[in-house]
Amino acid sequence: MVNRVLIVRLGSLGDIVHAIPVAAALDRAFPAARIDWLVSAKHREILDLVPVVDRRLAIGDRGEAGDGAPMLAAIRELRRAHYDVALDLQGLLKSAALARSAGAGRVIGFSSRYVRESLARVFYTDAHDPGGVPHIVRQNLALLEPLGITAAAPEFPIDRVDSEMARQMSERTSGRYALLNPGATWPNKRWPPSRFAAVAASLGDRHRLASVVLWGPGEQPLAEAVVAAAAGAAILAPRTSIADLVALARGAALMVSGDTGPMHVAAAVGAPIVGIYGPTRPSRNGPWSPNDVTVSRDAVCQCHHRRRCRLERMCLLDIEVDDVLSAVERRLAAEPSRV
Repeated sequence: MVNRVLIVRLGSLGDIVHAIPVAAALDRAFPAARIDWLVSAKHREILDLVPVVDRRLAIGDRGEAGDGAPMLAAIRELRRAHYDVALDLQGLLKSAALARSAGAGRVIGFSSRYVRESLARVFYTDAHDPGGVPHIVRQNLALLEPLGITAAAPEFPIDRVDSEMARQMSERTSGRYALLNPGATWPNKRWPPSRFAAVAASLGDRHRLASVVLWGPGEQPLAEAVVAAAAGAAILAPRTSIADLVALARGAALMVSGDTGPMHVAAAVGAPIVGIYGPTRPSRNGPWSPNDVTVSRDAVCQCHHRRRCRLERMCLLDIEVDDVLSAVERRLAAEPSRV
């Protein structure tokens, strides 16, 4: 009998979103069980909107207090919970050690060929191989198989939220808008602002859609460059919380973005997506809906999973505006009621 479960997935934002179906599947299989989640403090905000998680244990980055508990305090708190099962969805030495430190009878993680750091494997009582499943959402769900759970389809239970900022953006655009997200933590994932601006101009001309340009920490200049080059077809979003993003995405006709956390949040709440991919593979990290469209150069990229391109010209620059506009037209045609 499973009464208490700990999920360990510390970050990043997109990876946490991809792990939410695990919590949903656990809740369906064991509705009376308590489901806790150990997360980095800076990524807790998305989990506050996931109702199937009973408790969020936020840990300070690099073991410091910050907005979360210091490492040793977090371990003491974990051990007091007396978990039956701990699931390490991250596959790092740190995450595996934290999962084991909870004192659960079973510690389940990925097999050696799926963990990100090979030493993580020694902390598991059960090392499970997803069996060649390409997408990370399915890989995560496969870790539930040792518990006898086979999820039929991924679920992303994320609360609906009331956002004043989203309401203001809707009013400014008469309720018809696309989201453009030019930023990314990895420079290797950033499509040029001038090309995003061209997409905004086309959305305005062809579909009378205004573009709301999103930005995160350190990304405001990128977003401002898109707005400046879009000749009135785009507006700059204010500073945006995760709750604001969820509300904005639910009302959007479309989102155009690289492989980033905000894109995965938007995909999880059902926003139509056009994804622009270079150093990561859509088959593993792409949006989940079969209607979503990705434009990718992963087949020719020589810098897979590198934050910065080691070549003179990154592969993302080989994706032209017309490539993305073609994908936009296909995606909008698949769900015309939202336009």
